[in-house]
Amino acid sequence: MKNGVYKKLSKQYCPRFGKIAVDMGFITTKQLKVSLVEQVEDNIFNRPHRLIGSIFFEHGWITNKQIDVVVYELFEQKELNVS
Repeated sequence: MKNGVYKKLSKQYCPRFGKIAVDMGFITTKQLKVSLVEQVEDNIFNRPHRLIGSIFFEHGWITNKQIDVVVYELFEQKELNVS
């Protein structure tokens, strides 16, 4: 995940990444909930913010290719909403 796209996305609140990953069958709702709890705990304990996709990847629940697919879908949906 060294692409500038991820840096751009990290500056935006994007609650849909996890939903799209679940809808595509890449992760389960339980894995999403665990990851969201980890994000909140990182914030509470002043740890660096991690993107939800990074947390999925760190657990081995999703591949870089699957992250790319979800990011592509996010941009596709964003384009549809702008038009």
